[in-house]
Amino acid sequence: MGRPSLRVVIPTIGRPSLSALLDSLEASAGPLPDAVVVVDDRPGPPHALDLGLRDAQWAALITVRRSGGRGPAAARNSGWLDNGHPCRQEWIAFLDDDVLVDHRWLSDLAEDLRASDAGVGGSQGEISVPLPTDRRPTDWERGTAGLAASSWITADMAYRTTALTAVGGFDERFPRAFREDADLALRVEDAGWSLARGTRRATHPVRPAPWNASLRQQRGNADDVLMAQLHGRHWRLRAHAPRGRRRTHLATAAAGAGALGALGARRYWAAAALGCAWAASTARFAWVRIAPGPRTRDEVAAMAATSVAIPFAASGHWLLGMWRHRDASAWSGRVPPPPPVAVFVDRDGTIVHDVPYNGDPDKVRPIHDALAALGRLRAAGIAVGVITNQSGIARGILSREQVQAVNDRVEQMLGPFDVWLVCPHGPDDGCSCRKPLPGMVLDGARKLGVRPEQCAVIGDIDADISAAAAAGAIGILVPNGATRPEEIANAGLLARTLDEAVDLLIGAA
Repeated sequence: MGRPSLRVVIPTIGRPSLSALLDSLEASAGPLPDAVVVVDDRPGPPHALDLGLRDAQWAALITVRRSGGRGPAAARNSGWLDNGHPCRQEWIAFLDDDVLVDHRWLSDLAEDLRASDAGVGGSQGEISVPLPTDRRPTDWERGTAGLAASSWITADMAYRTTALTAVGGFDERFPRAFREDADLALRVEDAGWSLARGTRRATHPVRPAPWNASLRQQRGNADDVLMAQLHGRHWRLRAHAPRGRRRTHLATAAAGAGALGALGARRYWAAAALGCAWAASTARFAWVRIAPGPRTRDEVAAMAATSVAIPFAASGHWLLGMWRHRDASAWSGRVPPPPPVAVFVDRDGTIVHDVPYNGDPDKVRPIHDALAALGRLRAAGIAVGVITNQSGIARGILSREQVQAVNDRVEQMLGPFDVWLVCPHGPDDGCSCRKPLPGMVLDGARKLGVRPEQCAVIGDIDADISAAAAAGAIGILVPNGATRPEEIANAGLLARTLDEAVDLLIGAA
């Protein structure tokens, strides 16, 4: 089995490291990607990117796009979308422009993707951060080293295109290379996919940074507010993100501001007490940063200066985020979901009323909106099939002829259907076609000449939705009186009616 089709997306702000990354990618052994999209996210007029010297085969794979300086989230969306629509590749591998991939990265990625079953929406590579061996690392170097233990970072993260499409891609309200990857991962998990850790390896060198880089990083406090708004107060637990020092910074900044206010009001004892509290907290924070480092003159000076400013900057950005994101709601994305090529509908309980073990065509009664909903799918050029478990055959309650007669009556009232898939087996027969197994979905896709991920399944119970997930198709639950509450609670996509399910797939009329 070959590697699934793959696109590599690399957002860049024009750093020289981009050429080194492409060199390492070109030198990596393994099947070549179908496309490499480099997204230039520098603002202003276009400038030439240094892509280095590529051989003809790799040069033909690389496309450069511009995203106008809107940030890495928007740049990545520009990379995996084609004219606003999801690309045709099955997987998108995102790389940062300052990493270097291992000499076996392409072959290891291929193995990671082959090992990902249909329920896996994303796969993360292993990141290593080399630190100096001749001295203790600086504060900036230690912070960068934390990437090695981070979860779902897009320094090296591959996502299934169907998963990205379902959640609307990266949330472009995250303007920095911070939290946009964690937000996407949580939304992909909320949509029903799992995330896996692969075996491929990449290196993230510590790039040079100005002395005040840690101060500039405090803008991320506003992004943390957005994460809490979108994912709840316990989002850090789910994202495996450390808590940080926000509460301490708020207390330190409040003490400092209070000391200045008391001094202005000539309340000298209060000013002295608050000033001492501020100084003690600031000194402790500075020492926590200085002690593990090389303690050179420049490092100590930078840590002392930024330790004074960081509590105020962190608190200010947090308050700004509280205001800016006070009405934040779930990201709807700018990705118009592509309509499926084929839709498979369950029979009993979904398009016709469920009559247990029905062998009588005269008892067939369509669901009230089934004819109109199926008509909308056909008018949109979408193939429509039926997948149905009929264990009554295995149990001896029904004959195949009776089931066929009922199916003919369903088609007479609601058809024509492009394909019928019937599982005649019982729960203990060990077949591969009985829902929740994916056999009928896979067989239907094969007969129609489409990929399973281009299909959708509509049903009324979890077995229908699980069959879709196992095949890599979209699943939509349309509950009725037989649907259990836990099935409704666990459904990724939920519609109140069959017509509403069609709205989700092709848009409201």
